[in-house]
Amino acid sequence: MNVFTSIGRSARLCLFAAMATVAVPASAQPTPQPVIPQPQTIIPSAPQLAASSWILMDANSGRILAEHNSDERLPPASLTKLMTAYLVERELNRGTIKLTDMVNISENAWRTGGSKMFIEVGDQVSVDDLLHGIIIVSGNDASVAMAEHLAGGEVPFADLMNQHATRLGMNNTNFQNATGLPADNHYSTAHDLARLSRHIINDYPDHYEIYSHRTFSYGGIDQPNRNRLLWRDPSVDGLKTGWTTEAGFCLVSSAKRDDMRLISVVMGTNSDEARAQETQKLLSYGFRFFETMKLYERGAVLATPRVWGGDINELRVGVDEEVFMTLPRNRNEELRARLNLNPDLQAPIAIGDEVGTLEVHLGDEVVGERRLVALENIEEGGLFKRLFDQVQRFFSNLISNFTD
Repeated sequence: MNVFTSIGRSARLCLFAAMATVAVPASAQPTPQPVIPQPQTIIPSAPQLAASSWILMDANSGRILAEHNSDERLPPASLTKLMTAYLVERELNRGTIKLTDMVNISENAWRTGGSKMFIEVGDQVSVDDLLHGIIIVSGNDASVAMAEHLAGGEVPFADLMNQHATRLGMNNTNFQNATGLPADNHYSTAHDLARLSRHIINDYPDHYEIYSHRTFSYGGIDQPNRNRLLWRDPSVDGLKTGWTTEAGFCLVSSAKRDDMRLISVVMGTNSDEARAQETQKLLSYGFRFFETMKLYERGAVLATPRVWGGDINELRVGVDEEVFMTLPRNRNEELRARLNLNPDLQAPIAIGDEVGTLEVHLGDEVVGERRLVALENIEEGGLFKRLFDQVQRFFSNLISNFTD
């Protein structure tokens, strides 16, 4: 069963199936009115940046709005710490560690070179402070300390990082350490880092606020966040900078304006200032020419198709996640939704069973597809109910074949 519907300006989908059509006499038809074309936003080509690789992604829909060499494997420098922080946040969310837990600082962590939080050997430092040190001041010492705390060492922690990279679909990423310090076979891509950043934002929102902090003080030492856009653009609230001689200057940023959040990744620029300017170009392009709309709430009932052999006759069908779409501005009136429902639903059916697909069309283009799932359980009906449905189903199919 296929059901089409339009998506209005409010972006609320009212789904219905037309079971019959009613002819209207010509005399009763209104006088045709001239159609006035609505102005459309002309979308220019995405800006070209002075960088090795970049990507612009919507955080809600996941749609890529601009990219260049986004799947090229490059050294990620301290952008690596996004995964380190993500794993800390994951363990906090699971309850295996707490922000107040104290971490013993080893000599190995203290000796780690590069950017530092300036923890000392033998100190006991809270997970909360170490997480701030990783995210805000890019502390290599803090990253190693947390790797040792969570996995017993940096090597097993890197293995954990790679397992989660695979789980998140980061197929062009391989980590050798928790810091991003240069190492053979340590690489990622702009696309993979945007994907990871999307999970950081959406999976653990309670901890995301840390990424917006401009400064961090520990042990009497004040250090600034190196993301210049936190000072320049009030809509920017994260995420992470990175630099090594091999990687160049890199920046992963996220910004939110109204209900739209974008993620940009810029890798391989030639200066601290350049990574900020090139990132600003991407963000400005995305916010100027695109908009993101929430089309469906999770659990909203989109259809009630017939079910055969069940204790009830109709199944409530919907989506098991919020559905967002990102599209060019001023084109929302062109959106159409199509429900492709399995034509012969048979009980029993369990909550979450896939029963079809939802397609969202922008003109002739399919811009999104999601699973349609059962929103309730339907048990098998009694013997008499099942026999009655078999007869009814037979005649229903017979009539349908004649109609076709």
